Amino acid sequence: MLLGERLGNGVFLYQHIIDDTGPLSAGLFSLLDFLFGRNPLMLEILGRILVLFQVVFWNNVLIKYRVYDENTYLPAIIMLALFHISFDTLSLSPALLGSTFLVLALSQLFSQTVLQKDSTESTLLIGIYGGLATGFHPIYVVFLPYMILVGIAISGFSFRQLMLSLMGYLLPILLISVFYYWNNGLDEAIEIWPLIFVSEKYLYQPYLNWLILGALPVLLALVGLFFSSVFRASTINQQKQRQLMVIWLIFAVLSIFFSKRQAGFQLVILLPGLSYLITPFFLTVKKSIATIAFYLLIIALPAFSWWWMSEEVKKESDYFIKENLSSKYEGKGMMILGDDTSPYLNGSFEGPFLNFHLSKLFLEMDRSLPQRAKLFQLIQSQRPSLILDQEGVFEKLLKDYPELAREYRLESNGIYRLK
Repeated sequence: MLLGERLGNGVFLYQHIIDDTGPLSAGLFSLLDFLFGRNPLMLEILGRILVLFQVVFWNNVLIKYRVYDENTYLPAIIMLALFHISFDTLSLSPALLGSTFLVLALSQLFSQTVLQKDSTESTLLIGIYGGLATGFHPIYVVFLPYMILVGIAISGFSFRQLMLSLMGYLLPILLISVFYYWNNGLDEAIEIWPLIFVSEKYLYQPYLNWLILGALPVLLALVGLFFSSVFRASTINQQKQRQLMVIWLIFAVLSIFFSKRQAGFQLVILLPGLSYLITPFFLTVKKSIATIAFYLLIIALPAFSWWWMSEEVKKESDYFIKENLSSKYEGKGMMILGDDTSPYLNGSFEGPFLNFHLSKLFLEMDRSLPQRAKLFQLIQSQRPSLILDQEGVFEKLLKDYPELAREYRLESNGIYRLK
């Protein structure tokens, strides 16, 4: 919401704002701010619409390409339950937006396992959907080698098909680059994008929390994989589909590992693969065991996840914005250099630095004299009226830029105000 609000003032991501959000997501958030303003409810509603689309679409894909011997709606029910593993998987996020296009790409890969003819359209769409996913969530670039690997090894891509898919992937990236070139921001975008992958992580939730919440789905998925591989006869197409999904889950785990915001919403990329593997468990085991596991997954898992997250709120986890009851910053524009962004609840974001960890890495880079001048102009052109320097980053910056020191006065500990 902060990013969409700021972009509505005529500035551009990467060129004027340092943040790790994908450019396509940023454009969508800007549109939402224009239409609805700072309205969290809209993010929840739109997020759930996307969730329902993914669930229905994915189940239809599994039926269309005869992934199982019988048509069933179990994958949709399972996937919908898995979306409740964390409260933030249901809200609109770059990860959810990007994963939607990856599911579309996955459906085209499934089509390659059953079509016995050269499908130019399907091959091109695989690449385009993958490129759009990366535009929404840059970390999903890790799925580019996935598409190359499974395209060659499983779908049997020819060299022509591989090149076509790669060109489709690069098309959205190229269009984004053209947009920045037209707005004189391509150099800044090229400078910021690599930093997204090496900046410090926001460790909101430990992996142990995810393992506890995901223990049951992962166990059912492993058993389902074993059953589908050993106890159920599979066609060649079904074997290819199983290989696609196992490799998908491996790359999905990698994307979560490389993501810079270690929070529950990153898990959405796992859900198509888990629902695919869990379904054979229910189709194979005895009815009494399946019934118990079904209720544990559909009712107990969401309930337990809700209770677990309620406990996390009570612990005042860094993931949750602290309620700021003070009117000290109400209606004021500011820039926060630190992890506590609660003052933005009552105020608005000004200045170039939104993602603190990425901004800190950006500010610590060695620069030539022209690059130093460019950084000074970046701050000078936006001139946030209030700067909350929680970790002393701006204080170090003032020592390197005396002109900035003349424009800002230290009001109290870590708070600088424009003169």
